[in-house]
Amino acid sequence: MKIEVLPVTPFQQNCSIIICTETNKAAIVDPGGEVDRIISKLDSLGVIAEKILITHAHIDHAGGTKDLSERLTLPIEGPQQEDIFWIDRLSDQSRMFQFPEAKPFEPTRWLSHNDKVTVGNLEFQVLHCPGHTPGHVVFINHKYKWCWVGDVLFKGSIGRTDFPRGDHATLINAIKENLLPLDDDYQFLSGHGPTSTIGNERVNNPYIN
Repeated sequence: MKIEVLPVTPFQQNCSIIICTETNKAAIVDPGGEVDRIISKLDSLGVIAEKILITHAHIDHAGGTKDLSERLTLPIEGPQQEDIFWIDRLSDQSRMFQFPEAKPFEPTRWLSHNDKVTVGNLEFQVLHCPGHTPGHVVFINHKYKWCWVGDVLFKGSIGRTDFPRGDHATLINAIKENLLPLDDDYQFLSGHGPTSTIGNERVNNPYIN
């Protein structure tokens, strides 16, 4: 497995490309915008784009989804269906945050807790982790002990819950129920900022201790 991170949008959202090195197939996680840059990166890597994975439907994570899907004819997997609330409002979100116009999309596959998704020969467990948004999901590869957690958990912090349909108690419960049981050496990539490990956050994150 190989991971390429491409910060996009003025919010510097960590769009990532997960590559199965056995098959050269790749998934784009959270294409929030700057679709031309994402496509150029895929071309430079020489990979076969297979699908788009979405953790949640805030504009900086999902704003480029429909455009990328249409241009590369890619299926969209995720988020969980409760995030239709945010998908339907992508155009409103783009105006609110002065982003380029973003179009709503219909996922090829809505995801549910404990679903599996694949990228080439790689397999990921899906965990529904609401609180930041109602349909937020995370992706975990247990073989390589890597997690894509969107805006659920950050190094030293947690996701905001002051947006519509956010809930602090729900978010804390999702983290404690789904992420903290993982081994200390599981690494995770957040939607913004640096990577960290579950063990580091278990000890040092003041929001979950």
